[in-house]
Amino acid sequence: MTIDFNSLIHSVYYVQIQMKNVTRLCHTKSVITVNGQYPGPPIVAREGDRVVVNVTNHVTNNVTIHWHGVRQLRSAWADGPAYITQCPIRTGQREWWNADTETVISQALQNGGGPNVSDAYTINGLPGLLYNCSVKDTFRLKVTPGKTYLLRIINAALNDELFFGIANHTVTVVEADAVYVKPFQTDVILITPGQTTNVLFTAKSQTAPNTTFIMSARPYVTGTGTFDNSTTVGILEYGSNLTASNSSISFPALPALNDTSFAANFSLKIRSLGSKKFPAAVPQKVDRQFLFTVGLGLNPCPNGQTCQGPNGTKFAAVNNISFVLPTAALLQAHFFGHSKGVYNSTFPDNPPFLFNFSGTPPNNTRTLNNTRVKVVPFNSSIQLVLQGTSFVGPESHPLHLHGYNFFIVGQGVGNYNATTDPSNFNLVDPPERNTVGVPKGGWVALRFRADNP
Repeated sequence: MTIDFNSLIHSVYYVQIQMKNVTRLCHTKSVITVNGQYPGPPIVAREGDRVVVNVTNHVTNNVTIHWHGVRQLRSAWADGPAYITQCPIRTGQREWWNADTETVISQALQNGGGPNVSDAYTINGLPGLLYNCSVKDTFRLKVTPGKTYLLRIINAALNDELFFGIANHTVTVVEADAVYVKPFQTDVILITPGQTTNVLFTAKSQTAPNTTFIMSARPYVTGTGTFDNSTTVGILEYGSNLTASNSSISFPALPALNDTSFAANFSLKIRSLGSKKFPAAVPQKVDRQFLFTVGLGLNPCPNGQTCQGPNGTKFAAVNNISFVLPTAALLQAHFFGHSKGVYNSTFPDNPPFLFNFSGTPPNNTRTLNNTRVKVVPFNSSIQLVLQGTSFVGPESHPLHLHGYNFFIVGQGVGNYNATTDPSNFNLVDPPERNTVGVPKGGWVALRFRADNP
């Protein structure tokens, strides 16, 4: 096979990260924008095109840019979270292409709480007509009767899984995290922070006069913490200028906030294009196996600080280790041989203390504060089981693996059983993703090849 490189497009974009005043809900706030736009401008490319994005940071904080759904092969230093794989772009500096990293991290380290509860959810930056002082800030999508449309849906919320649906319209899911899936129809999708889902829908060939169809999104909540219990809406417009004041308005029937049954069933519907004759490229055998517990822990609040965790404590841990922000980028420290004092390579393969992960938590819920990494051989096949815990309160945890896609070969409720559960793994057509939600009180098993250092 030959490739005609002359047919490929070499596109160059210039991106300015800058602050801009944005008014929503009758309040004006200064937010980080891309080229003064919120949301930012699209970058359009075909598969195989070369795209160069030059980024200049004009805000006072360091920033990083990360590409969800685009694997940065052998270039982790230009992709991923700040201080982990890449150095953030400093103020006034420029680089080749998530925003304000340090403010959110600093707040979390000081008080132990999660991110602030949002004022509203938005669709393309617009809260919608259900919020006070927001009728004019409602996203509208004009459609032609009988025409089929592709919606690229992205959950850009920081910490909330979302249900999304369009009133009286069935959508066909065709892609998840930039990977084609076996098409299936549904009235509602569930999407985790950082995930993308492409769906097709066909505009109705006939509609009653003055009918407005609402598209809406609201949270899927499994934890006990405070959250934004509100709904953002947009309007599906047929032809002429329909408004929300028309006589007939149809809202989608979204699942209950805590509908774990819908969440589990929806996840099981997502399958890759593999078949028994042509199975997916999931590793059939693995070289290394890990079990990571994901949940919360309780540590005493440092003197002189006010912490937002229960009883004045702070929390968050994987395998009972709470992450400590390094003093230098981990990848940089490794490359120059300066890892001593920055991180150590003793992250455990399994939980250091065994207990009933999804049951009654042990009396000691403290965590170890440290900066640890797990080192694996290049090109080894990895099986990683993420086990949710009941510390403080069980909840669903979204997790993204920077620089990789993985196959979700299994998931379940309760504690993972290394003896019996692997026999039920899907090694034929498991979904291939880069972001997953660890189910409340349950586990999810991932397989991938460590080929992108």
